[in-house]
Amino acid sequence: MILIAGPCVIESRESIMRIAEALKRYDEDETIDFYFKASFDKANRTSLESYRGPGLEEGMRIFEEVKQEFGYKTLTDVHESYQVPEVAKVVDVLQIPAFLCRQTDLLVAAAKTECVVNIKKGQFMVPADMQYSVLKVLKTRGFDSADYARSQKAGVWLTERGSTFGYGNLVVDMRSLPIMRQFAPVIFDATHSVQMPGQGGKTGGDSSFVPYLARAASAVGVDGLFFETHFDPSQALSDGPNMIQLDVLDRLIEQIKAIREIVES
Repeated sequence: MILIAGPCVIESRESIMRIAEALKRYDEDETIDFYFKASFDKANRTSLESYRGPGLEEGMRIFEEVKQEFGYKTLTDVHESYQVPEVAKVVDVLQIPAFLCRQTDLLVAAAKTECVVNIKKGQFMVPADMQYSVLKVLKTRGFDSADYARSQKAGVWLTERGSTFGYGNLVVDMRSLPIMRQFAPVIFDATHSVQMPGQGGKTGGDSSFVPYLARAASAVGVDGLFFETHFDPSQALSDGPNMIQLDVLDRLIEQIKAIREIVES
């Protein structure tokens, strides 16, 4: 299975290397296709005062160090087209943020690289309509229609991360997973799915629900899972309320592997 894990944002070189070291077991597991995730810039923070990250140049330097030290495949998000060429020199997967999943110029710029393109479903999107975002990448890469096999060959993923429910909550409609899996391999983002937007100038969350949603998605059937993780989420500079501790991730991955064995058999 694909496993994407790491902190929400690059807080410092020291914290990144510490978390990367703790995730080493997953890269060494032959049953897991592991990708280390972090953001160099969180351009969609609620407040102007919120921490965004070290920026493009320093962020890519830290990613280079992670790759040299651990040999990990890496993933990060891009928010603007001009960032794509520089980021694509370093990382293996370009992630399109949920709020930008229909942004044509960004999708086309990502598609012109050799990176895998992971498109996060917008909280406002009908699952079936994500095929059109996939098609923007596929057509740029020379494919004329969207289905699972073409997307797998072309290196396009879709990620579910919940849908807006009222003003301050997200819910996960598990039907979206098989619907979107018609068009591309599907990743389930268990940590962003427990976000609670609009909490007094910041986004809250409840990480206690992460294991339930991750196990449920594994039972439905997905190609991979996405977890933001930290050695101390309460001290994290971004998305702390919905990140899970590293030891929680360890137990959860074992449960998920057991569920997948049942489903696949």
